[in-house]
Amino acid sequence: MSTEENFAVVSRYAAAWVAGDLATLVACYHDDLSLHYGGASSLAGSHRGKAAALRALGEVSRRTQRKLINIVDVMAGPERAVIIAREAFTRTGETVEFERTLVYAIADGLLHECWLLERDQALVDRFLAD
Repeated sequence: MSTEENFAVVSRYAAAWVAGDLATLVACYHDDLSLHYGGASSLAGSHRGKAAALRALGEVSRRTQRKLINIVDVMAGPERAVIIAREAFTRTGETVEFERTLVYAIADGLLHECWLLERDQALVDRFLAD
């Protein structure tokens, strides 16, 4: 896909995320979506297929009461698209805010693969602990 096409796909996703439009968010995912979490939590690793990725995302939200603060930037090139997002996680009365980088591969006009790159992986792991 071209840089412009990749930018359009990731921008649509970012706009839906900001709007809290869950139906559009889910519609942006390819059926063969692979979601890759780093770190050492039980959610680390690859979640293959849209259903598995949605389960992992749901579990992250359940454990952390995850909340989008804002989209810092949206970028794209011919091979990848990127969102830098500022989010808040809350757990056991503690709330932290941090930036996360989400790198996407796009296929068929949909998000096909996502790698989450954390600025502070140890902090994220602490909030994702079982």
